[in-house]
Amino acid sequence: MDTTKTEARTDDTKAAEAAETPGTTEATGTSEAPEAKKADGGPAAGAAVDEDAPRGADADEDREEPEDAEEDVPPAAATATGSVASGAGAVVAAGLGLASLTGTWMGTVLAERQTLLGQIKLQTGKATDQIGTVYGAPWHTHALVNGLFALLAVVVAGLVLTRTRPAWVRAVAWGGLALGVLGIIVSAGMYFDLFASLPTLPKSGGAGTPGS
Repeated sequence: MDTTKTEARTDDTKAAEAAETPGTTEATGTSEAPEAKKADGGPAAGAAVDEDAPRGADADEDREEPEDAEEDVPPAAATATGSVASGAGAVVAAGLGLASLTGTWMGTVLAERQTLLGQIKLQTGKATDQIGTVYGAPWHTHALVNGLFALLAVVVAGLVLTRTRPAWVRAVAWGGLALGVLGIIVSAGMYFDLFASLPTLPKSGGAGTPGS
């Protein structure tokens, strides 16, 4: 009887040990841990591991950043300021070009001043050509002022077009440039009397006496 109880206790002890070590089998006594690692996607037992390979944060630091990321991108505020300045310059160029064709208040005032000076010269005897002094000089002064505005329009439009601008800015700048060139041509024609020459006084002839 005691022998039977001893054998039963021995069998229970073996069963408890087998339950505590699920990776072993009673038949073979080998471990299943390597196979479990393979199933989980981990490295297989006995596989060589490269200790020099970068891991974790080191691997991310070793990656080279693309070249585009190294380029300096201008701030949005600076870009917006440049667009506003170029747009304002284009509008100014267009306004100057239009003023050179239609005339300006400055040109009118200077022409009237030149007319007054011509009248003073005639009254004081410093000038003998009445038409050239009273009419020609103010006309040429007006042409010079218009030509100056046209030249400014060309310069401002040229500065705006020297760099890459938005489409609407370039369109307005090209319009100002065209008006400026046309204003220069018109002003030159006015100054050199190409469109119309100065009037001249008719020569006075001797008056005949009728019936003689």
